[in-house]
Amino acid sequence: MDSESMGPGTVRPGGRTARVRAAVLRAAGDALVEQGFDRLDLADIARRAEVGKTTVYRRWGTVPAVVADLLADMAEQSLPRTETGSLPGDLRANARLVRRTLSDPRQGPLFKAVIAAATCDARTAEALRRFYDIRVEEWAPCVRQAVERGEIPEGTDAHEVVRAVSAPLYYRLLTGVGPLRESDADRAADAAAAAARAGVYVRRGAS
Repeated sequence: MDSESMGPGTVRPGGRTARVRAAVLRAAGDALVEQGFDRLDLADIARRAEVGKTTVYRRWGTVPAVVADLLADMAEQSLPRTETGSLPGDLRANARLVRRTLSDPRQGPLFKAVIAAATCDARTAEALRRFYDIRVEEWAPCVRQAVERGEIPEGTDAHEVVRAVSAPLYYRLLTGVGPLRESDADRAADAAAAAARAGVYVRRGAS
């Protein structure tokens, strides 16, 4: 793929390009948490990152493009799934990873800021959907393997089971219902596993 065919915010890995991208995305995340999406400014991001404004405008062009690349980077940096050999164990591993991320002093506020931005900007909303599609697909094989082992019914929607694990944790994050505890993560995972065993997530029309 040549440079002309690469979209805004798309960068080649390695060397100075990677360092510039890392600095800009770090600065964008800091600014997003501190100021919110509405006050994000490319010139301010460049200043924070100690990168030339021309570089930022040429490479990303718009604030939504920077935020979209920030989400892409977060997906790239996310840890891979853990497989324990049982659906409850796998879902607990997923839930605990989500809890650690949302409880992180930087990551938690950053996710809240990105979710808020997605409510008012279509490009950010689409980037957020892509981020979660990637993370859900990373963990979906755990559910498919549980079907193969006979733990849960044929036709179970793997994506819906994974979404059901993290949904209560995001609810607690966004509503400020106290700190996220490991017991909260385990309860969310166990509830999703129980619902899956009961056939709640079997796709309609599945045999």
